[in-house]
This record gives sequence, C-alpha cells and structure tokens, in this order.
Amino acid sequence: MKLYYMPGACSLAAHIVLQWLNKPYETERVARDALKQPAYLAINPLGAVPSLTDGDWTLTQNVAILEYLAEGDSTRGLMGDGSARSRAEVRRWLGFLNSDVHKTFGMIFGVKSWHDDEAVQDVLQANAKTKLNHLFGIVDQHLAGTLDGQHAAPRDYLIGAQPSVADAYLYVMLRWAHAKQVDISNFGHLSAYFDRMDNDAGVQAALKDEAA
Repeated sequence: MKLYYMPGACSLAAHIVLQWLNKPYETERVARDALKQPAYLAINPLGAVPSLTDGDWTLTQNVAILEYLAEGDSTRGLMGDGSARSRAEVRRWLGFLNSDVHKTFGMIFGVKSWHDDEAVQDVLQANAKTKLNHLFGIVDQHLAGTLDGQHAAPRDYLIGAQPSVADAYLYVMLRWAHAKQVDISNFGHLSAYFDRMDNDAGVQAALKDEAA
C-alpha cells in the first residue's frame, strides 16, 4: 500500500491513519509542480493528493481513502464502535469537514482563482475566516457536549473516547486554521482537543515522516 502525499496537505489525515493502523506502508512525496504533470496525472487525473494505491488498484478522494483504511481493520475502531449509528456519526463529521470546513479553506488557499482584484480577495478571505470561526464553533460545542441543546459530558474525540478517521481530518483542518490565522482562540474544548491530538504518537510519527 502506498500513499501519495504533499506535506501539510489534507493527505496528512491518511498518513496519520496509516500510522494508527501500524501496518507496513509506503509513501511518496509529490512536489506541488509535479501534481499536474503526466506522470502523476496517470495516478490521479485531478492532479491532487491524496492518492492511495493498493496492489493494482488506485483510490483517490480523501474521505474515500480514510474510510477504506478504517474498514480494512475494524479492530482499531476508526469507524466508531462498529454499530450503524456510530459509523454514521463518523461519516457525519467526515462530511462536515469535507463539504463545509475544507471547502471554505479553499476560498483562502485559492482566492486568486476567484477574483483578480486584491481588495476583493481580502474581503473573500475575511469572509471565509468568519465562516470558519462559525464552523469550528460548532465543533467546539460538540466536544463540550452542548451542541443542539445537548447536556452530554465533554468528549475527548469526535466519536467517543477513542479517535476515529474523522479526528485525523479535523486535526489537519485545525493545523490549517493556525497557519492561516483563523481565530479559534475562544474555543477552549477545541484547543484542548488539538493539544491532545498533537501529542498523539501516530500524529507525531506522521508529522516526522513529512518533515524528513
């Protein structure tokens, strides 16, 4: 099994999950200027990371890769506790992160593709940061156990007491928030969550691999 990645990109989530699985795998770093070259486009026609090869089969799209890795070893609990409801909860947060959070970051990373005027770009990025603050606030409420009027105990992770593949994805989004100065300083549960993930052995191993 081989993961094609770019340091700091969303492919870091799959890299973390591969570390959690503690099974042999390979990685190949893809340079930004190689993404749209024929050699890599033959692997992923979108010219994006991550891509995962398993034997003679290639899988693209971050969420699909995360689910595939999790379902390959149900003993790790990376799709929840195995019940239909727990798996649905993991998919709920994967969908939220992919369709809402990650998509909104696209306005920050790729703002030049939306408008040529720098003043307009500044407005678009500011609006994106405001929306991201709202989205991360929702996650903070969930971790606090107060989302939608709930009165549950605070959560260490998105789904229960152990991390799932959705946590690997959320961790990457939080790293992006810090890098792009998205203000999430008022979210205490999210801050504690980030520190918890940042100190995870699998997370640290993946970060070390990507920094090498």
